Amino acid sequence: MLEDVMQGALISASLIIAIGAQNLFVLKQGLLKNHIFFVAAICFICDFALMSVGILGVGSFISTNLLITRILAILGAVFLILYGFSAFKSAIQGNSYMQIESQDPQNNRLLKVVLATLAVTLLNPHVYLDTVVIVGGIAGTLTSEQKLAFLIGAVCVSFIWFFGIGYGARLLTPLFKQKKMWVILDFLVGCVMFYIAYRLVLFVF
Repeated sequence: MLEDVMQGALISASLIIAIGAQNLFVLKQGLLKNHIFFVAAICFICDFALMSVGILGVGSFISTNLLITRILAILGAVFLILYGFSAFKSAIQGNSYMQIESQDPQNNRLLKVVLATLAVTLLNPHVYLDTVVIVGGIAGTLTSEQKLAFLIGAVCVSFIWFFGIGYGARLLTPLFKQKKMWVILDFLVGCVMFYIAYRLVLFVF
C-alpha cells in the first residue's frame, strides 16, 4: 500500500513540478496576491478530478487510443502557442508590472481570477495528457486497492505543490518590485510554452 502511495506521489511530482502554463500562472497570481487560496484550490480540485478519472479506468483506455492522444496533443500545442504569444506581448508591453503597480481593484476581482484559473487549467489539453493519459495509463495495470493508494499519493503532491508555490511566491515579492523581473518572467513563460508546444508536435509526428 505504502509503495503504491509513493509511486503515485513520485509520478505526480515529476509531471506537476515540471514548469508549465498552470504552474507559472499560479506563481504569477501568488506574486500579485490575487486570491491565491482560490487559485490553488481550483488547480488542486481539477487535478483531483482528472486524476481520479484517469486512474479509475478512463486513462488506460485513452492512452491506447492513438487518435485521441494525437488530437489532445495538437490542441495542446495550439493552446500553448497562443499562451506563449500572449506572454511575449506582456513582456514587451510590461503589462504584468503595470498590474502590480496600479493596484487596480478591477484586476483583483475574484470572479475574473477564478475564470482565468479555470481557463488555464481546463482549456489546456496538455493537462489532460498529464493527468488522464499518462497518470491513468501508468495506473492501468494496478488492482482497485492499489489504484486508490496510487491516487492518494498523486493528489497529496498536487495539494502540497499548488498551495506551496501559491503562497511561497510571496517570498519573491521583493525581487519582483523591479520591472525587469516581470519582463524576464513573462519572457520565460513564453519560451516554456513554445518548448512544450514543440514537444507535443514531435509527439504527433
